[in-house]
Amino acid sequence: MRRAAPLFFLFLLCLGKIKAAVSSCGEECSSLTDVRVSEIEISIPFPGSFRISNVTFANGTQTKPLLVNGSISELDPGTQYVVYFTNGNSTCCEVITTKPSPVSDLHVESIGTTTVNLTWKSEDLQAINYTYRIEIEGNASPRNESSDTTSAVISNLEPGTWYRFNIYPVAPDNKTEGEPNNASLYTKPSPVSELHVQSVGTTTVNLTWKNEDLHATNYTYRIEIEGNSSRRNESSDTTSAVISNLEPGAWYKFNIYPVAPDNKTEGEPKNASLYTKPSPVSELHVEGIGTTTVNLTWKNEDLYATNYTYRIEVEGNATRRNESSDTTSAVISNLEPGAWYKFNIYPVAPDNKTEGEPKNASLYTKPNPVSELHVESVSTTTVNLTWKSEDLHATNYTYRIEIEGNASHRNESSDTTSAVISNLEPGTWYRFNIYPVALDNKTEGEPKDTSLYTKPSPVSDLRVESIGTTTVNLTWKNEDLRATNYTYQIEIESNASLRNESSDTTSAVISNLEPGTWYRFTVYPVAPDNKTEGEPKNTSLYTIPSSVFNISVNDISTTVVNLTWKNSDLASVEYFYRINVSEGAGVNTVFADTSAVISGLSPGTQYTFSIYSIAGDMKTEGKSSSINYCTIPASVDVLMCEPVAKQAELILNWTPPNGTFVGFHLLVLNNPWNKTLSKEYNTTVTNLSYFTNYTVQVITRSCEKESIPKEITCHTSITDPPPPSDPPAVKALNHYSLNVQFGVFNSTHGPVTAYAIVVTTSEGPISNDSLQYTYDEFIKKKTNAYVASIIEVQQKYSSSSNSQQYDMKVGDGSKVYGYVNGKLDPLGSYRVCVAGFTQMNLNETIQLINVDKSFLSFSPSSGTVVLPQNPDVITGAVVGCVLAAVIVAVIVGFIFWKKRRDGGKNSDVPFSIIESKSMKVDHFDSYFKKQKADSNCGFAEEYENLRLVGVNQPKFAAELPENKGKNRYNNVLPYEFSRVKLSMKTSPFDDYINANYMPGYNSKEEFIAAQGPLPTTVQDFWRMIWEKNIYAVVMLTKCVEQGRTKCEEYWPNKQSKSYGDIIVAMTSEIVLPEWTIRDFSVEKVSDSMCICLCFLTWHSRMMYMWNPSQA
Repeated sequence: MRRAAPLFFLFLLCLGKIKAAVSSCGEECSSLTDVRVSEIEISIPFPGSFRISNVTFANGTQTKPLLVNGSISELDPGTQYVVYFTNGNSTCCEVITTKPSPVSDLHVESIGTTTVNLTWKSEDLQAINYTYRIEIEGNASPRNESSDTTSAVISNLEPGTWYRFNIYPVAPDNKTEGEPNNASLYTKPSPVSELHVQSVGTTTVNLTWKNEDLHATNYTYRIEIEGNSSRRNESSDTTSAVISNLEPGAWYKFNIYPVAPDNKTEGEPKNASLYTKPSPVSELHVEGIGTTTVNLTWKNEDLYATNYTYRIEVEGNATRRNESSDTTSAVISNLEPGAWYKFNIYPVAPDNKTEGEPKNASLYTKPNPVSELHVESVSTTTVNLTWKSEDLHATNYTYRIEIEGNASHRNESSDTTSAVISNLEPGTWYRFNIYPVALDNKTEGEPKDTSLYTKPSPVSDLRVESIGTTTVNLTWKNEDLRATNYTYQIEIESNASLRNESSDTTSAVISNLEPGTWYRFTVYPVAPDNKTEGEPKNTSLYTIPSSVFNISVNDISTTVVNLTWKNSDLASVEYFYRINVSEGAGVNTVFADTSAVISGLSPGTQYTFSIYSIAGDMKTEGKSSSINYCTIPASVDVLMCEPVAKQAELILNWTPPNGTFVGFHLLVLNNPWNKTLSKEYNTTVTNLSYFTNYTVQVITRSCEKESIPKEITCHTSITDPPPPSDPPAVKALNHYSLNVQFGVFNSTHGPVTAYAIVVTTSEGPISNDSLQYTYDEFIKKKTNAYVASIIEVQQKYSSSSNSQQYDMKVGDGSKVYGYVNGKLDPLGSYRVCVAGFTQMNLNETIQLINVDKSFLSFSPSSGTVVLPQNPDVITGAVVGCVLAAVIVAVIVGFIFWKKRRDGGKNSDVPFSIIESKSMKVDHFDSYFKKQKADSNCGFAEEYENLRLVGVNQPKFAAELPENKGKNRYNNVLPYEFSRVKLSMKTSPFDDYINANYMPGYNSKEEFIAAQGPLPTTVQDFWRMIWEKNIYAVVMLTKCVEQGRTKCEEYWPNKQSKSYGDIIVAMTSEIVLPEWTIRDFSVEKVSDSMCICLCFLTWHSRMMYMWNPSQA
């Protein structure tokens, strides 16, 4: 039903848009004439014998209207009904349509000159089926139009005419009409035509126009005036208007709106725009007059004068032309000099057409200045001047000559282009200004002037006040009245150049001269015009040479130096040089070159060398340049050194050197020791090494210089050798002798020349006195320690393959010097110590070691070694023991075989018997928690019980000297029966690697347990992986833990790496919080894949606790 409801509602909506078919009545009422019908009611005013009995829709559908007193109400407007009437005897019917409701919201959407657009609404249920009759009243006769929508555009109307529009709704039977709704209005008048501006004044405008509409005689006109930043309206009931109260020179637009008789409806406007005339200018002034230009200014008080331009009409010189300006001033150019002109100023509105009345001014332009003004001649009291003027009207000119100078001012005139000016002062400045004058005798052109001086008198008393390297100071006199205004030209002449300088006083400092050069100076007095010169006066001299520079001193010896210097003067090729030496050396000599050898000096002494440059005249000498220099100190004469007995030190002595010195610097070339002394002649060198050659240098110091080192080679003494940290290795060879192995002593305190083998039965330390006892005294119990033998290093003795090891036998009966190597006692307990000597001194008579004169140290004593029993004593006991041992071996073998047999698949692997107790599975959880408590204390106790299991099994290969270097720890070794054996290559020891097979469920060799590879065993490790076809390596330690290396990083990272003939490359790496998984490809002949799991949290000496969530 929820789906059917919208469909049913849609169907009901559609029913309203379908016109119902009208069914005919069975019998129409012929006698019923007075039936009234409205929008919602049908009634019979005078029912007589008839009444309404029933009502249905035209399609026969029943309806339930309100039936009261012969009337039916509550009907739908504009709807067809079948109404049934009865008089009691007969029944008839009529098809009746109710009236549509009047339209509502009748609006005039738009009005044109000949059209009107109307819209309205109808809320009736049947309104969608209505049509509408529009009755149009106006323009003499009514007419009708129709519309089947709720809007209509009414056309063919007269402009400016009144109309009324009556809207009648018409029911679907096209007969029944509702009551009308109406709207009345005027159509818009047509726009005016032929709008003309008849006249324009400064404040008024006269307008005319036409209108051809039928009813135009009834129109009025609204004139909208825009401009002057304002808007206003005026009206006219004719087709013309005079607009007043306007601003001069302002823009206006006049919009003419025709207005219908309702004084509301306006037609479209017609407009005209224009500018009013500007007012005439005032206060016209000539601000400036030039030869070809005139500057005019004026005012205009109009409100909009800032927008004006101005036309300037120029009359004169037989021509007339126009110029313009957009300001209240103008510069009129291109005029003729000295000519008459009249200027008419017209103000122009912004349209560049509308002009106001003119204002004018007249004048003469200025003449051009004269040209080619020349001074034809000058004397002490007269000047002859000439000039020209090229102006068109120059023949009418006169000339005013203004004379300035000699503290006076006067004028002369000429009507020609020349003049002779007289009565002037000698040596005095004058200026002559020539003014051309126009025909009006008042307008003058700009002046042209010239100025000059009369000639001054020559200078007197020319003197040279001072001479420098690049400057000369000159002075002179001049007695002229105006001499204080003179300048002086100084001509500077040398052998290679000529130049000029000037001075405004009676002295001059001439600079930029070349040092040590000859010059001549000629002085000319010059008037202030810098042109007029008097007669010259001259003098000549040499400038002082420059001081030398870049003085350098080179030592030739401790008493002779070579001086060199430079002088960059151009004239230096002609110079000589005087050298003065301080400190009483007595040198004061002249040299022609820029170098000199000075001898007879004292070593290590400070000197001042002063050098003077002398010019080519051999008398003009420059300032000195000096250098302080210290000669090289002399080396010491004699240097001696002595070693200190049993000390790594040297004693140095030397004699004082010649000359001056402040001290000595000592150093050892092959040692960091150094020392600085004052005036001392001996010292001790410390912190040296024993038995070492040293080169010692003594350097004399004076004024921060050092002498050539005095050098000597010295040799330090020897002392007791450093005692070794390891005791000798001692083992029993038989029941009367020992084998002793020991390494060489450190020779840093001197070369070890001999070793003494000391045997003792005491547990205490060995003393030096033991070296004085022999085997005989030991046998006689006079001592518990003796020297068994002496090994001299230069002799050849039996040793192991390692040349740094000594191997000797105690008890072989040999004799060295006064010592006998006698046999030891069976079952005796002995310790051995080795004494090393850097110096061994023997008593000449008894050939025993002189301890006081020997340098020695002792190694730590070995552990106690017990000799076995004499074999002859135990032969009888052996036979009985062997029989007992055989019986025990048979019993043990049987038990072991039985256990192996009962052990299942792992029966081939020899394990020690470990007792274990079985328990029920139900009890295991509580057992595990108990053992785990207190930091796994229970498990630790169980582990301790297993420590000694199997430790006595043989480890032959692991203990071979050739394989010891392959073991990381000396107490973690593979058992012989279960070790992993590699293939042999070039050596019988190539099969060894520190790795054991581990049994599994299926095989006794199911796993391999290996030590973390050493750097030297990484190649063997990968060889084991290849040969044993290993696919997974589980690494149970980090490479470094707590700062100690546990395993070499045996895998490559980024690049593949070769391990012998095996190539390994890492193909992937997965890093997780507690382990890392790496995949490798291993190549030799074919490929093999190896996965390495590195447990980061399973440290060395720790049991890994498995977390089930990690599985």
